[in-house]
Amino acid sequence: MNAILVPGMIVRHPACPDWGLGQVQSHVGHRITVNFEHAGKVVIDGSKVDLVLVIGAGPQ
Repeated sequence: MNAILVPGMIVRHPACPDWGLGQVQSHVGHRITVNFEHAGKVVIDGSKVDLVLVIGAGPQ
């Protein structure tokens, strides 16, 4: 799933639901920077975590 993520898409971290929704800021290689509602900006290693795309959610 991570391969299709582009800036502006809304995602959730499957292991951290308390972080809330996150907006993808950048995606370079396996590094995905996401700005989450309750955790702020986090850099995710996309080779270790499959983010969950949230369909129907607009930009934050």
